[in-house]
Amino acid sequence: MFNRNKMFEYLPQETFQSLIDSIDNKKPLDRKIANSVAEGMKRWATDNGARHYTHWFHPLTDGTAEKHDSFIEHDGKGGVIETFSGKLLVQQEPDASSFPNGGIRNTFEARGYSAWDISSPAFIIGNTLCIPTIFISYTGESLDYKTPLLKALNSVDKAATDVARLFDPDVKHVNSYLGVEQEYFLVDEALYAARPDLALTGRTLMGHESAKNQQLEDHYFGAIPRRVEAFMLDLEIEAHKLGIPVKTRHNEVAPNQFELAPMYEETNLANDHNLLIMSIMDEVARRHNFRVLLHEKPFAGINGSGKHNNWSLGTDKGEILFSPGKTPLENLRFLTFVANVMNAVHNHNALLKASIINASNAHRLGGNEAPPAIISMFMGQQLSNVLEKIEKTSIDELDLRGKDGLNLNIAQVPELRIDNTDRNRTSPFAFTGNRFEYRAVGSSANCAAAMIVLNSAVADSLRTFYQNVEKRIEAGEKKEIAIFNEVKALIKKSKPIHFDGNGYSEEWVKEAAERGLDTNTNAALMYDSYLTKDSVEMFERLGIFTRKELEARNEVKWEMYCKKLQIESRVLGDLAINHILPAATEYQNVLLDKIFKVKSVFPADRVDDIAAGDMEYVEKIAQLMKDIRSEVDKMVTLRHKANRMSSQREKAIAYHDDVAPCMDRIRASIDSLELIVDNNIWPLPKYRELLFIR
Repeated sequence: MFNRNKMFEYLPQETFQSLIDSIDNKKPLDRKIANSVAEGMKRWATDNGARHYTHWFHPLTDGTAEKHDSFIEHDGKGGVIETFSGKLLVQQEPDASSFPNGGIRNTFEARGYSAWDISSPAFIIGNTLCIPTIFISYTGESLDYKTPLLKALNSVDKAATDVARLFDPDVKHVNSYLGVEQEYFLVDEALYAARPDLALTGRTLMGHESAKNQQLEDHYFGAIPRRVEAFMLDLEIEAHKLGIPVKTRHNEVAPNQFELAPMYEETNLANDHNLLIMSIMDEVARRHNFRVLLHEKPFAGINGSGKHNNWSLGTDKGEILFSPGKTPLENLRFLTFVANVMNAVHNHNALLKASIINASNAHRLGGNEAPPAIISMFMGQQLSNVLEKIEKTSIDELDLRGKDGLNLNIAQVPELRIDNTDRNRTSPFAFTGNRFEYRAVGSSANCAAAMIVLNSAVADSLRTFYQNVEKRIEAGEKKEIAIFNEVKALIKKSKPIHFDGNGYSEEWVKEAAERGLDTNTNAALMYDSYLTKDSVEMFERLGIFTRKELEARNEVKWEMYCKKLQIESRVLGDLAINHILPAATEYQNVLLDKIFKVKSVFPADRVDDIAAGDMEYVEKIAQLMKDIRSEVDKMVTLRHKANRMSSQREKAIAYHDDVAPCMDRIRASIDSLELIVDNNIWPLPKYRELLFIR
């Protein structure tokens, strides 16, 4: 990684200082030093074996993209030389026509631009220098995740800094921090290759649960199998080479499920590193004859995989704003930022849910330790008590004490130990001591989608909070009293988002609706939240998205949702007709042959007793096969009908409402057949084989 040590080694002193100043103070890079940076970066890269370079960006596919170019240029004498200019470092022009764009670009309008993100260090993979960049269209609209993420982070920096200065005028910047707990499954490569559904969709479209899965709870934090540990060590070495601070590894709850977690980093860098780790996980797994499954629900009936986003805000002075302090003023600051997060999540709970939902994560939410598809906030008993007391405290109970700031006369406030609270596994957004854990994000997702919405919503709340406090001060209120009154108002307003109970209960669904929270579970409809009046106004107010960009991104989301279900239904139909039914027919013929032989050997009065069970299975197989054929035909018809719809939104709704239920019914029949058909005849590896590493 071209980190600061390498920059210091390979760049001239003046160039190094100018670049570091731009990074630390979030200032535009002086184009005059670009050639100097490019030359130093190229020398470092070639010294480490790199012969090509690429702009590495995040298109709207949830993956990454790169186009490799060599360093060679004509030397003017009939030969070539290795060179790398500042122009090539700072800006390039990859083809923009074939990436998802939602209608912003026509196919014949191919021009797009990638531009260097100086805050994320360049790195080498294999023999290629990778330069993190944004990706925009010729007309300036963002075609990626990084561009709006950087805008959201700049917005929360500005808004949070203004509020933090109410408590400490010396604060210059507030950074958003992220720690991503990445869950994943490992399966043996040979078994993976024998499951077309895994290879083509990332999940098993059929499969009866194993007699033993996670019910004994013996896998969680258990001894890591040697073969898996070797993979983990190899992965950690590769990660550390790229500057990814992987720290924790352990068995997760489901068999063959594992987790890795890095140390916290600035959110933009943490997101880049998470995308990198997903990429190298796949490469390293293959070296160990594994395949990594990052799908949110690769196996039915057991835990799915999430990507828990541990998010926080901290000042440039090293203070975490969600950490309780030891003085009343420090705790007022803590409560100020907590209240604003509550307000942001309350105001935009539907939008936050839309930011994490997709065709795969929709299978995970709501069961097996995954949070429900209702966004609420868990605070824990101690902080809940504090919030309740603040809500009931009148302004007359305040006691201003000079340098000590504000005494709220609340026993818990002078020195809180909030991390002593319990955790709630059913909460999608939980306070966990000095940060919030956004548990609803899916394991295969680009975290930027969720972080764009969260940081934008918090920035918007802090912006309004600061303006209201300033108005109160101008009206004659003392600063601490003005802050307290605004905090109290936010706590009261956002009370419906606070829920510490069981998020899986049916009672909670009803109660959440009564509280005004979004309870929709239709993934296709959740994306509408991006285009509500409040959402559009917030994004435009902060300069993160225009309405045109939001509409385009929704088109991409609906299109991706349809295509994923379309692929799954095609794969399922093929497996059902060409794999499962022939196997069922073969076993049915075995039974019929047995029945025929029984009739030819045993007396007629004994045949019914001897062959009764076999006849029952023959009839059951016949019925299940009939059901499968019928549902596959119906699914294909409904899929063709959906594909003819011109509106991507209506098409997505049709896939959700019509096609997906057919797939569920086909699976149920196939899983029933799996329990009947001879194991030696069944054509696919079963859960008991896939889920236990040997």
